[in-house]
Amino acid sequence: MTRRKFSREFKIEAVRLVTDRGVAVAQAARDLDVAESVLRRWMRELTATPATAFPGNGQMRADLAEIAALKKEVARLRAERDILKKAA
Repeated sequence: MTRRKFSREFKIEAVRLVTDRGVAVAQAARDLDVAESVLRRWMRELTATPATAFPGNGQMRADLAEIAALKKEVARLRAERDILKKAA
């Protein structure tokens, strides 16, 4: 079974269904065929950072991309350090 992907617009409309129209989260989740926990997570994300919520298309958020790059650099520097330790 493949993981379903939802567009940014779908997520925003799903959240608006609950917030603007007053539909219960459980009912909206059933109607949209998504898990209730997923809909609640979308609501938290949109409330916390409306402008950057749901970056979509498998794109990493900028802060997560920076963390990944820094982890790579740390691994490279540790390898260099280990080589220098062995040479000394």
